[in-house]
Amino acid sequence: MTINSSKLLKRFGEAVRAERTRLKMSQEGLALESGLSRTYAGEIERGEKAVSIETIVRIASALNMTGAELLAKAQL
Repeated sequence: MTINSSKLLKRFGEAVRAERTRLKMSQEGLALESGLSRTYAGEIERGEKAVSIETIVRIASALNMTGAELLAKAQL
């Protein structure tokens, strides 16, 4: 089964947004906690940017979870 990359990016971004809002964290707060720019965090949430493994781990840590847990939330 082949899943196109835009669908993967969208799923990941939706998972990041869902966890961030569950924690009542602003996008700016997520960016600050993960060491990313707010603009880049927004692009990730909208599924516009691919992320490295390092960035996945940084975002997950800011959301108090592991990278594996975050990817599982995205159902990847």
